Amino acid sequence: LSCPGTRSNLTNPIPMNTSASPARGRTLRRTTIVLFLGSAAVLAGCATGPNAHPRDPLEPWNRGVYKFNDVVDQAVLKPVATVYTTVTPNLVQTGVRNFFNNLSDAWSAVNSALQFKGQEAMNNFWRFTINSTFGLGGVFDVASEAQIPRVKQDFGLTLGRWGMGTGPYLMLPLLGPSTVRDTVALPVDMNGNPIGAINHVPTRNQVTALSVINQRAQLLDASDLLNQAALDPYSVLRDAYLHTRDADRRGLAQAAVAGGAASAP
Repeated sequence: LSCPGTRSNLTNPIPMNTSASPARGRTLRRTTIVLFLGSAAVLAGCATGPNAHPRDPLEPWNRGVYKFNDVVDQAVLKPVATVYTTVTPNLVQTGVRNFFNNLSDAWSAVNSALQFKGQEAMNNFWRFTINSTFGLGGVFDVASEAQIPRVKQDFGLTLGRWGMGTGPYLMLPLLGPSTVRDTVALPVDMNGNPIGAINHVPTRNQVTALSVINQRAQLLDASDLLNQAALDPYSVLRDAYLHTRDADRRGLAQAAVAGGAASAP
């Protein structure tokens, strides 16, 4: 048994004999139990050894989920996204991207308000309002032309503003990189997505599928570069995700300090 990415030293399988005596059967069962416990110990060592990432204590599990996600991505998501970018005109792709960004602006406005960031909440609110009306439902990004800044927010960042730590890194099946805090926030983020308000189920499913394809299409170049250039794509993806969330958290902390200074007498 070995850590992920290394060769196993167990080259000879245990011979099985259906005519073995009961004593032989008990011996095999004990051997199986020992091997199972040994596997658990090896995986634990992989997670807690000197080279383990301090914020990724569940690395063996996370790597297994990462491999599963990669298989699904290579078999389904990436091919569909590739066809989408090939046959869909760039103008249409931009409109689709703007539409979903506009929906996210609405939820960002709510989270900015929950974080007591009034100016940012107003900016996101006006972005959503202007693009929804003058931008034909968000297909055109009129607000950016009007120099109204977009700041993406989610409930995970809101929990961070309220003092909750990120917790360990998690790789979620089909959903990708996350942390304990972001996973706790995920149901709230899903309910806050305006797509969920579509009552007609087939339409809601179609819009959700288009959203997934749109997101994957935007990551085609990045994922290709990751797989070609990185010796360990899992580690690069993990570190990039944690760095991005840390940067967002630092932005929240700086905003809190600025807000406190502004309110000081």
